Amino acid sequence: MKKTLLVASILAASFTSTSALAGDVSANVAATSNYLWRGQEQTGGDAAISGGIDYADESGFYAGTWVSNASWADEMTYEMDFYAGFGGDLSEGVSYDVGYVYYAYPDASSESDSDFSEIYGSVSMEGFTLGVAVLATSAADGDGTDFGDSLYISADYGFAVGSNGTEVTLHAGHYSGDFVGDDDIIDFGVSVSKDGFTFGLSDTDMDGSDMKAYVSYAVDFDL
Repeated sequence: MKKTLLVASILAASFTSTSALAGDVSANVAATSNYLWRGQEQTGGDAAISGGIDYADESGFYAGTWVSNASWADEMTYEMDFYAGFGGDLSEGVSYDVGYVYYAYPDASSESDSDFSEIYGSVSMEGFTLGVAVLATSAADGDGTDFGDSLYISADYGFAVGSNGTEVTLHAGHYSGDFVGDDDIIDFGVSVSKDGFTFGLSDTDMDGSDMKAYVSYAVDFDL
């Protein structure tokens, strides 16, 4: 996911001047046996290494960048995301999150026109999260690449199992619109997480799709 030069410069300036920030700067590193996005493989079933930096302000504003290897288009070797948003509490036990994310693939073949961006939002309550993401821009030209030409609706429910920090998350999503193609895509999955480790299963209703299993480990730390 890529962003404009102006926004990238703003983010870079923020991260290199942490002493002047009122909020927190953190980083994350992760490894997964299979990078899946909305149920679809981004590395052809191979493992992926990723990392990111995030800034979060007490006001609820946040911004960050995230990088991972990816190879779903010609000459592509990595993905870089830039995002910014705002989150907070609507009431006790109910929270929200809205933002913008740009998906960039800097070394992908120019013919692939891979870059695109979305506006997203979600509401969470008692372990349940309902999310929506709408296509904002696309590097590709033609029908189906304008604002609003895709819509992704997702529902997730996470709950604790026992008292040792184990959590199970159930997921279902529906990806539709001209940007997606002729057929809508439904993805679904389940994951079990503990102490940064996650084991998950994911699949879609696409023809020929098989259930995919993955194992990942992620760690966060303050800067």
